[in-house]
Amino acid sequence: MIFIVSNKKSKKKQLLIHYFSIIMFFFSRKFSIEETNLLQFLSKVRLFQNLSETQKLSFLPYLHLRNYKQNEVVFFRNDPSQALYLIKEGKVSLELDIEERFESVIQLETSASFGHNSLLPKTKRIFNAFVTSPLCQIYVLPQVNISDVFKRSPEIKAQVLENLSYIYNQNLYDLCKIYREKRGFFELAEMFTNVVWGT
Repeated sequence: MIFIVSNKKSKKKQLLIHYFSIIMFFFSRKFSIEETNLLQFLSKVRLFQNLSETQKLSFLPYLHLRNYKQNEVVFFRNDPSQALYLIKEGKVSLELDIEERFESVIQLETSASFGHNSLLPKTKRIFNAFVTSPLCQIYVLPQVNISDVFKRSPEIKAQVLENLSYIYNQNLYDLCKIYREKRGFFELAEMFTNVVWGT
């Protein structure tokens, strides 16, 4: 019995030393200008709010900057949701295809995130995403890397999913509010006017 207790204490002590060394590493090292800029950018994105600098740092190696041109497709409706998108600069339109036409739901700009359902396993895109500005820079965060971060840190997962819940709750609230005010007759774009898209 004494051996088991001391073994548990030993493991606990080793874990504390490990976490302390990680914390000291982050506090002792200097961030590059690029890392500092990325951390500041993530702080503006609703999904990553309330995460510490150290927690946000977990995502930095997986952010891939892509350049898009006007009218370029980011993804189509029903595509597998394999990445989260964060707009560094430019504009993206989320649209629904209705028969043979596209209806714009919302225009997204700098610091907005979209493709949120990539945080959930085995989901498909709900909208079509098209670039509407002459140039657009978007950080792509692959789902597989998000899953890795979540597995390593349940605290990060809990906070990000709480932020996602807030976004979905706000969007549902706005939908119901518009529906009541318009008695069921409204354009989709009206509902998404006040929607939270990660900004």
